[in-house]
Amino acid sequence: MRLKSVIRFSAAVATMTLASLGRAGSLSVAPDKAAGIYQAGETVRWQIAWSDKDAPPPAHYRLLKGGLTVVGEGDVDFQHDRAQVENTLIAPGTMLLEVKWKTAAGVEGRATAGAVASPERIALSAARPADFDEFWKAKLAELARIPADPQLESVDAGKPNVAYWKITLGNIRGTHIHGQLARPAQGEKFPALLIVQWAGVYGLQKSWATDHAAEGWLVLNIEPHDLPFDNPEAFYTEQFSGPLHDYWRIGNDDRETSYYLRMYLSCYRAAEYLAGRPDWDGRTLVVMGGSQGGMQSLITAGLHPKITAALALVPAGCDMLGPVVGRQGGWPQWYGCIDGKDATKVREASRYFDVANFAPSIKCPVLVGLGLVDETCPPEGIFAAVNQITSPKELIILPKSGHQDDHGTQGAYNDRCNQVWLPALRQGKPAPVNR
Repeated sequence: MRLKSVIRFSAAVATMTLASLGRAGSLSVAPDKAAGIYQAGETVRWQIAWSDKDAPPPAHYRLLKGGLTVVGEGDVDFQHDRAQVENTLIAPGTMLLEVKWKTAAGVEGRATAGAVASPERIALSAARPADFDEFWKAKLAELARIPADPQLESVDAGKPNVAYWKITLGNIRGTHIHGQLARPAQGEKFPALLIVQWAGVYGLQKSWATDHAAEGWLVLNIEPHDLPFDNPEAFYTEQFSGPLHDYWRIGNDDRETSYYLRMYLSCYRAAEYLAGRPDWDGRTLVVMGGSQGGMQSLITAGLHPKITAALALVPAGCDMLGPVVGRQGGWPQWYGCIDGKDATKVREASRYFDVANFAPSIKCPVLVGLGLVDETCPPEGIFAAVNQITSPKELIILPKSGHQDDHGTQGAYNDRCNQVWLPALRQGKPAPVNR
């Protein structure tokens, strides 16, 4: 498994279109700097181009600060199939240009492009809760009272020279962790890799663990839910439409009942289990994932002191109180997930599951990738969260990427992750942080 293959939000969670490429149909949009990176005070000259043989239809644009607050809009004035919109990025932050149109045949289109000003200066929307560390210390103590009680079932790996098991571990309040454990069939000590999963309800493919094991890793890939990972697809569809429908909203008005409490503690226990195995090399313990998995990767690095590197692509859960300062919050965007609950309680509880508040505790090297046109896990909140990390870090800004790897738009991150970081870490070398 390569990380590029795991950022596939369930269609029931989010749908992406060619708009994430800045192109939809015959219209394309882009900032005048290909990288999309500016300094506060600079002006972006957004380029809009129509490429169809027919004349461009009426089009309307909006400029959204932080992907949320409209700071400018108007009709697109095409001249010879080209148009330009300008706006000055007054303060550190991101800007999303959205263009919508409708053809004479009634076909509607939408395209987006993104830019960021002074990304290293983007601040959090709210301070870290004063009792944040105290709360998580208590939750880890609650977990410690539950025996891990690992239950392993040996299964054919389907790959030469790889050993593979189904594994179950104990978790808080009568729940369990289900996952895949794999390692080379020969050898005594191995670097460890914990893989955590993106959003949705689905099973785990055997190759996601065995491919890395064949490379020399001791791998643990865990389900985000208390479910077996190898049931027929219909089982997961039923779970997602039934008891786990919108699971991210379950209990989200109380830090003690949030669905993510169990999930986050699953990550900690999984890391703890790997670090306690006699076949771990005692030096390298990496956690990686994308989207919801990116969120889990960063919180695991903030919670568990033995994590030696964290790899997170388009991480969810970053700066979820973003709307307070006029920007879109990170998925699952609890700020607006009220559902008849007390809004104040929901927003207060979200602070204890926000990646940004785990970030200051991260001590290991970190690789993070984000998309400037990602409307699921918006970039401004990710910048704000990453800016709280004081350990060595490498941030890959993907100027044309939305939440998915449409047409290779996340290639720069995938190359660094799979071709540079993972091989170096597997060989016991220092994290190859490119600052």
